[in-house]
Amino acid sequence: MTTQVSDDLLRACDGRVEPAGDADALLGARPRWVASPASTEEAAALMRVAAREGLAVTARGSGTKLRWGGRPERLDLVVDTSRLDALVEHAAGDLVYIAGAGRSLAQVQEDVGGAGQRLGIDPPTGGTLGGAVATAASGPLRLHHGAVRDLVIGMTLVRADGVVAHSGGKVVKNVAGYDLAKLLTGSFGTLGLITQVALRLHPVPQGRRWVNASVADAAAAGSAALAVAHSQLVPSAVELDVPAPGAGSLAVLVEGHPDGAAESAQRVADLLAASGGVDVQVGEQPPAWWGGDVATDRAGCTLLRVTHVLTGVTPLLRALSEAAAGSGVRAAHLRGSPAVGVEHVAVEGDADAVAALVQRLRVASAGFDGQVVVLDAPDDVRARVDLWGPVQALALMRAVKDRFDPGRLLSPGRFVGGI
Repeated sequence: MTTQVSDDLLRACDGRVEPAGDADALLGARPRWVASPASTEEAAALMRVAAREGLAVTARGSGTKLRWGGRPERLDLVVDTSRLDALVEHAAGDLVYIAGAGRSLAQVQEDVGGAGQRLGIDPPTGGTLGGAVATAASGPLRLHHGAVRDLVIGMTLVRADGVVAHSGGKVVKNVAGYDLAKLLTGSFGTLGLITQVALRLHPVPQGRRWVNASVADAAAAGSAALAVAHSQLVPSAVELDVPAPGAGSLAVLVEGHPDGAAESAQRVADLLAASGGVDVQVGEQPPAWWGGDVATDRAGCTLLRVTHVLTGVTPLLRALSEAAAGSGVRAAHLRGSPAVGVEHVAVEGDADAVAALVQRLRVASAGFDGQVVVLDAPDDVRARVDLWGPVQALALMRAVKDRFDPGRLLSPGRFVGGI
């Protein structure tokens, strides 16, 4: 396999194309080259050359979520978006922010923080703007601000054939082409290369309080989470941490005017105490585990994303406890947003035990009306499980892929059903 960079690739990317190294391999698939375009125009020229030469392409930001998804069927070219990191516009008065896909989420928050604003995308793994949109990764603030697709109001992308497309705009109420941006959100880079994103911002409330309570078991955790979610207190986030089957912690973020936040936090504390929570505390700082990656410091673990309906918290926790015990895994640590219906589970154990746990959870998923997706896993686990599990409307999704990328050049095999 030649690593000689063609003149066409070099011209397309102003010479920023290099032979790939060992560190550029993705789940065992090693590309031939890595290109770093600095603009949408360069990215488009690069994709035109890739399409003409039949090169399979995968986009890469900071790499925090690059292992999420399947191993690419083939990989010739990695498009590194690190140079697509320009701040294009921050219209503070309109609560709109536009930047390149390679800009880090931490930098985005710094950009808008001085104006007393924030972006409601706060995944535990951090990463870049484009990576967060491509994987639809969110965090605790999703309860208050909505999912990633609700915050994206415009997008610039490059199709597999090198054609540049624009969706939406920089005005919050602009809906022209809006569905295209939504379509690419969460598509894992299989429909287009995102180069620029326009997003909706929100003001940062002046008052913040966290209410933290211990929960003894699944019933107590579910009862407390539902009590807060069904109340009229409108918390900004409700997070659950269960490091082992049984006991855990439920934390609630309350925001608003300083006096109002303090009063609402006390009401939340009373509600949690009446709903099964114990050792309830109110503070101005979150618990140490808040917003953290559940897989941190667990080398070789398998990371699951489990969704559920609002009333499915208790059935999910029970199913996880039973699946862990029945499969013989060493640990199954759950952390997530029960009021949103998205949890992450870090599973430790040998490949057979982890595969058995995944299967048991999927069988039990009818009880919490959700899905179990394997985001990341060691190779031996990947060989034993379907990462995505049963998927509705798969035929439609394949038809969309065929329309956007008929040559299967964009991250082939990375998404559901081998898309």
